[in-house]
Amino acid sequence: MLPVLTQAGTPSVPTVPNLNMYLPLVLLFVLALGFAVLSVLLGPLVGPSRANKAKLAAYECGIEPSPQPVVGGGRMPVAYYITAMLFILFDIEMVFLYPFAVSADALGMFGLVEIVLFIATVGFAYAYVWRRGGLDWN
Repeated sequence: MLPVLTQAGTPSVPTVPNLNMYLPLVLLFVLALGFAVLSVLLGPLVGPSRANKAKLAAYECGIEPSPQPVVGGGRMPVAYYITAMLFILFDIEMVFLYPFAVSADALGMFGLVEIVLFIATVGFAYAYVWRRGGLDWN
């Protein structure tokens, strides 16, 4: 390594970072990966395998599977898509509450007003969907 001049003009050799402090973290990741791979590989070998017609059949959200494919033989009910979209919508909106919870003290009154407005907007959207029957499963 080449010496580096400091402000005082005296040469100093750059030090190599000590990577020993990361060894427990690397070992933890290796252990977790090994456990995951071992669980996936040993599961079918160790677990019971009592296959029957019901277990081998396709499962479509509690509805009997249709013999025809969805593309050519029929349509999927729109309720599936509406339910999925509502879940994604409200789930993502609720994720925005976590940063507020972490920094509530630093935001003060401004943060409180903003989060109340946000929750009111989500509440109005929820009430609208409820009133329109979007949460009814027919």
